[in-house]
Amino acid sequence: MSQQISNKITNTEYDLLIANSLKNSSAKEKTITTGKIISIENDIVTIDVGLKSEGRIPLSEFSRPGQKSEIEVGDETEVFIENVDNANGETLLSREKAVRQKAWQNLQICFNENKVVTGIPFNRVKGGMSVDLDGVIAFLPGSQIETRQIIKDTKELLNKPLELMILKMDKYRGNIVVSRKAITENELKEQRAELLNNIKEGSIIEGKVKNITEYGAFIDLGGIDGLVHVTDISWTKINNPSDILELNSTIKVKVLKFDEELSRLSLGIKQLTENPWDTVNEKFKIEEKVQGKVVSMNDNNVHIIIKDNYDGVISLNELSWLKKPPHPSKILNINDEIEVLVMEIDYDKKRINCSYKKMKDNPWNKLKENFNINDVFETEIMNVVDFGIFVKVIDEIDGMVHISDLSWDEKECETIIKNFKKGDKLKVKVLDINADKERISLGVKHLNNDPVQEFIVTHPLNSNVTGKIIEIDEKGLKIELDSENKIFGYIKKSNLSNDKNENRTDRFALGENIDSMIISIDSKNRSLNLSIKQLEIKDEKEALSKYGSSASGASLGDILGSVLKK
Repeated sequence: MSQQISNKITNTEYDLLIANSLKNSSAKEKTITTGKIISIENDIVTIDVGLKSEGRIPLSEFSRPGQKSEIEVGDETEVFIENVDNANGETLLSREKAVRQKAWQNLQICFNENKVVTGIPFNRVKGGMSVDLDGVIAFLPGSQIETRQIIKDTKELLNKPLELMILKMDKYRGNIVVSRKAITENELKEQRAELLNNIKEGSIIEGKVKNITEYGAFIDLGGIDGLVHVTDISWTKINNPSDILELNSTIKVKVLKFDEELSRLSLGIKQLTENPWDTVNEKFKIEEKVQGKVVSMNDNNVHIIIKDNYDGVISLNELSWLKKPPHPSKILNINDEIEVLVMEIDYDKKRINCSYKKMKDNPWNKLKENFNINDVFETEIMNVVDFGIFVKVIDEIDGMVHISDLSWDEKECETIIKNFKKGDKLKVKVLDINADKERISLGVKHLNNDPVQEFIVTHPLNSNVTGKIIEIDEKGLKIELDSENKIFGYIKKSNLSNDKNENRTDRFALGENIDSMIISIDSKNRSLNLSIKQLEIKDEKEALSKYGSSASGASLGDILGSVLKK
């Protein structure tokens, strides 16, 4: 009984205990303490921090952005005490505030001392990325992600640790801005300074292909960029640097020129190997046969690579024996392996001019074995142009029929040519063969004799002809001599009569038949020049010769008068 009484406390002692308890509880509010997890139920974590009541925290506060929580009953964890025994008799705790407050303290030290921090980007937002810095959310602007190259897809950076620098901190607003670019810029400055101290013309450096353009490639040497011009990538011609170089690949380059003032570097790749043109004469001889690979072609040339190091060019004229060769793509294909003949070594342009057609016998040398002048043969029309028709003679040799050789009547030629088209069959006559100039002339109208020449054979110069007047103008008369063969003549006004007073066109009528004399041939107009005057003079001379003499004193009128009377 006495022992029980001795264990009792007085009212004063009880009040003191209560006061001390409240004092201790008050001291723990707004501070970080360590608690023990006693249960995890329905996404709620219950924690004992040694107070009268436990605190409850949502399970979500125990996970980092983009990660799952990994806690178990019995684990100890740091929490922030917000309130002890509130109006509901509960203790309010926060895991998130504990992490954030502790992280803010460390981040503030790193910011003040300009130290590097590690963060994990977990979300892409407008203008940049959200980054987890040990529980504190920071913003990484897109412009501060990288210095050396633009990252097209920031998705590849998600959930991967990044070293960052803190650019700005505002604890009151809870804002932190970080930068990856600041670190790389510092690194680049150091690398650049070291590189500039050691670099010199002729140095061989390793770098990364940063950008590829049509005119060359930019190489990141670590702190400084250099340009490899397209002509310095390979000893052979290339269409585009991307055919050889790959973006972000690591390559070795040689420093060709260094502008120290502008920190500008001209680099070369082909200069890492010996110049093949130094030994070109040892490897090639004129008229030598060589193997080549077709790499490109255009309307006028085919480009080939010879022995991997030399550019070869086949001009259109050296591609085929045809006078009008087709587009190179009709003869060769890209990547074809072909044999060519070396024609010329062009040291200035660093290329070898080659011939593909001369790997075959010249068909012009055999042409005369197969054809003679005046031979007639049927062939196929290969092309029709304004000035004539190209037809196939033999393989790789075309001949042309000029438009003027389609008909003896040149006025009909323009109409006739419109009736022909590619692929039509056509009979032609060989007019001329010139193997030296690689030319063969053909004709269609020559399949028939020239009607004008045939008329001249039966009606030579100075012979009399009879024709019908079909046109009258101030200058003279147009005469139709042969309607079937379209033979025409023309009498100038001055040749209408031996009497000048009778040189008038109004004396004649259309459709009238008149006699005249052929005095010349107008080859250009395929016409005969006629004269009534010359016919009258001829008749006068014949009459004088037959009916009178110069000694008789009689005039031509007297003679003709007496003849007429008889």
